[in-house]
Amino acid sequence: MKFIDMHCDTATVCADKNSDISVCALQTSFEKLKKSGYAAQCFAIFTEGGAAATDFARYLSFYKSMLEKHKDIAAPVTNSAELSRCIKEDRLGCILTVENLGFLQGDLNALGALKKEGVKMAGLVWNNKNSLAAPNLVFENNLPQFHKRVNEGLTVLGRQAVELLDGLKIIIDISHLSDGGAEEILKNRKIPLVASHSNAQAVHDVSRNLSDNLIKKTADCGGIIGINFCADFLGGEAFESVYKHLGHIVKIGGEECVALGSDFDGIPQVKNLENCTRVPALFDYLSSRGIKPRVLENFAYNNFVRVFKSFD
Repeated sequence: MKFIDMHCDTATVCADKNSDISVCALQTSFEKLKKSGYAAQCFAIFTEGGAAATDFARYLSFYKSMLEKHKDIAAPVTNSAELSRCIKEDRLGCILTVENLGFLQGDLNALGALKKEGVKMAGLVWNNKNSLAAPNLVFENNLPQFHKRVNEGLTVLGRQAVELLDGLKIIIDISHLSDGGAEEILKNRKIPLVASHSNAQAVHDVSRNLSDNLIKKTADCGGIIGINFCADFLGGEAFESVYKHLGHIVKIGGEECVALGSDFDGIPQVKNLENCTRVPALFDYLSSRGIKPRVLENFAYNNFVRVFKSFD
C-alpha cells in the first residue's frame, strides 16, 4: 500500500538543526519514508507568531537544497502528473506546504511568490493570532487550554487571503484555524479544503479536534481531514485511538473524508507510532479491526490524490 501524509514539520526542524533531511534521526526522513512505502510527504515550512519573511526564506532555501542534494530519491511535486512521475521513477514526492501565513505581515501580494516557489497548501494561522485569523487553541499563562473553543472569525485581510489562495489554486488548510474562521470559509463552499492534521472532537474533546459540524462541512465541499498522531489529540493508546477517530470521521463525513496527517516532528514520540516506519503496522492493525481495504486505501492515498488533482 502507498501512503501520503499531509503534514510533518521535519523540514523546518532539520533546517534549525542543520541536519540532512534524508538521513536524519527524526520521526520522518527521506530514507524512512521510502522504506515505509510512502509515495509522497507534505513538508511544512512552519513559522511561529512574529516571524519575518526572512525566516521563511531561510527555511525554503534549506528545503530546496535538500531536494537538489537528494534528487536521486526525492523530487518536488506541484501537480498530479509530477506525483505520477515520482511513483513511476520510484522517487519520494515532496509537496511543499506552509503552516502559518503570519510571516507575510499582511503583504498578500507575496502569495503569488509562494505559488511560484511550489507551495501547494497553506494555513492562515498557527497558535498565535495574526493579521489574518485567530487560532483554535487558547493559551493562558503559557499553558494550552484544550477545552476552550474559539468562535472569532477571519479578519478583512484573512477573507482576502482566502480568495487569493483559491484563485492561485493553493489548498487552504484549516487545522489551526478558529472554529469561527473555519465556519466562515466553509459557508456555502464548493472548493475542497483540508484540515491537514486534526482529529474528531467527539472522540477526544480538545479544541484542536474538529466538531462534527466542521467534519460534515469539510466533507460536503469535497475536503479531507488528516488524522493527527499527537497524544494530546488522540486521547488514548495510539493504534486504538486512530481507529476510533477514523471510524468517527467516516461516520460523519464518509470514507472519502479521511487522510493521514501525522504531524511528525511537530509532536513528541507516541508509543507504537514513534515515527513514520510504524505506519504500515498501524494499517495492519486497522485491517485486523475490520476496516475494509477500500477505506484503508482511501485513508492512505486515494483521498489526498483526488483533492490534490483538483488543484492542478
